[in-house]
Amino acid sequence: MDSPKTEYRAVIKFLTKEGVNARTIHERMVNVYSEDAPQYSTVAKWAAEFKRGRTSLEDDPRSGRPADVITDEIVAKVQNIIMTDRRIKVDEIASECGISHASVCNIIHERLHRSKVSARWVPRYLNTQDRHQRVESSRELLDIYRADPENFHARLVTGDETWIHHWDTETKKDSKQLKHKTSPLPKKFKTQPSAGKIMATVFWDSKGVLMIDYKPPKKTITGAYYAALMKKLRNAIKDKRRGMLTAGVLLLHDNAPVHKSRVAQAAIRECKFE
Repeated sequence: MDSPKTEYRAVIKFLTKEGVNARTIHERMVNVYSEDAPQYSTVAKWAAEFKRGRTSLEDDPRSGRPADVITDEIVAKVQNIIMTDRRIKVDEIASECGISHASVCNIIHERLHRSKVSARWVPRYLNTQDRHQRVESSRELLDIYRADPENFHARLVTGDETWIHHWDTETKKDSKQLKHKTSPLPKKFKTQPSAGKIMATVFWDSKGVLMIDYKPPKKTITGAYYAALMKKLRNAIKDKRRGMLTAGVLLLHDNAPVHKSRVAQAAIRECKFE
């Protein structure tokens, strides 16, 4: 029910039972509610209804299309439709259930506590075996940490590859050119398209970057290439982290094919990385 209307009708009903006429009821309501008071015709109509014995303060049912009623059956039907097709549009649900767009939104958000969201981008699909392998690897890493937590971070070295987009900026000196005094000035644009990209392999530990290797253009990262990186990494650790090779290096990297190749694994063992 509409609360203001119900309040007005309750006042009219009470004063009518006291024997107050419709004109006086309207004047008294104007004094209390001022501009929000109902019109005299409305007061007279309801006063006459209450004199005839009416007790309800609600409006009588109207002819035409009934208002949407959210029942348990409708809610269950909407839920079944959503479970069948989670990408279905609200207007399609409203058309199939025969209710309004607003009622469908009310059911989805207030009764079913659902909302439509976009899919989140993830790097790759992981099946059950992949997830199990990640859990086992994480547990193995935790076991190594618990065995010697004080020296764990000092021994850990990790790395990854990334693409770096680049372009060569031109200085003002480089842009100088000979021109005739009547020729227009040359123009130089601040924004230039990227000239290319290069693959960089970065290794670091808890103290900072150990080594950055830039892959030569038109060369593929293979097991042999990664094996050579391991030897370069060992030399970088020897130069920058005194005593780390003696304590033992814990190499943490992903399971890319080149990292798992035989030649790369042999180089890792040769460098005495764990």
